[in-house]
Amino acid sequence: MTPKTGRQTTPLHSLHTELGGRLVDFAGWELPIQFEGVIAEHTWCRSSAALFDVSHMGVVELRGDDPAQSLERLTPAGLTTLKPSKIRYALFTNDAGGVIDDLMVTNTGDHLMIVVNAARREIDLPHLRRSLPELDIVERDDLALLALQGPKAVEVFARLVPAVADMSFMEAISAIVELDGVDKAVSLSISRSGYTGEDGVEITVPGFAAEVLARWILANDEVKPAGLGARDTLRLEASLCLYGNDLSETITPVEADLRWTMPKRRREAMDFPGAEIIMDQYENGPKRIRVGLATDGRRQVRDHTTLKSPGGSSVGIVSSGGYGPTVEHPIAMGYVSTEHSEIGTKLLADVRGTDVPLSVVELPFVPHNYRR
Repeated sequence: MTPKTGRQTTPLHSLHTELGGRLVDFAGWELPIQFEGVIAEHTWCRSSAALFDVSHMGVVELRGDDPAQSLERLTPAGLTTLKPSKIRYALFTNDAGGVIDDLMVTNTGDHLMIVVNAARREIDLPHLRRSLPELDIVERDDLALLALQGPKAVEVFARLVPAVADMSFMEAISAIVELDGVDKAVSLSISRSGYTGEDGVEITVPGFAAEVLARWILANDEVKPAGLGARDTLRLEASLCLYGNDLSETITPVEADLRWTMPKRRREAMDFPGAEIIMDQYENGPKRIRVGLATDGRRQVRDHTTLKSPGGSSVGIVSSGGYGPTVEHPIAMGYVSTEHSEIGTKLLADVRGTDVPLSVVELPFVPHNYRR
């Protein structure tokens, strides 16, 4: 659906408007940046449960004789070892070692389902079809994707699908549910995952039933709607990368401090794009690396801000920055030269000609609360 603005909308667009969501453009989609307010929604997610519409992300099915073996050719992630009903975070890399996109891969049992970033859909789909002609690759634009996140999220959704209470982080199940107002049974794909650092579930639902399901979720007292603003502050506090900020085609997995996405078997095989460059950095260290940053005062530092040493030389750049409502002070992530990456290193951020002092700190800013 495309409104007069020319932007695409999700099946929850009318509900967002009804709930007073402030709509903005994000990767060509009209989505709510906030409802009650970013800090209020952020805090509610950390303490109870928040519902996010993430239907702008691309859901793609990969079918064939061995889709995991095929897909492994495009990523340093280990996918042939991914068991049914399990999920894995993966990176598409290019020949220069940079990241084309980061994605979630689910083994449904008879095919793979991947979720890619909205801003990279037009890059990822041709890349997949060009690189893996042996697979049947289908973008499921008939589906919506909801993220219910927070310490009470699973408790709430278990009232509809009791089996979610027994799931662990990065597990997936399917369920058939009856929803009042929908004249047929609805098939859901549910993962215990998310991108807030909190426990929760992500639910893939047919578009025709998305609004009914969202209304059922929001009818629970523990749940409030949340927008992209809170989603961004939550993921920043959890030190999770945002494509276009912390990841790009010129940033490698090693520079992004994502070594854990590359198991030993894949590092030894070196059969993924950019393997020589990536493994040289893995063995010998990169020239720059992603770090956590905290300002010494109350002034925030934003994306693309230059980072300097106390002597005044440029040593890096801020990739994501803002206020952390949970930690109650400004925080950021950025890329700095390796010699300036030690915890406790003092740096300066050049904010419109004013030097803002900050320090390199440990990540994440807020501990992850996943159910292992």
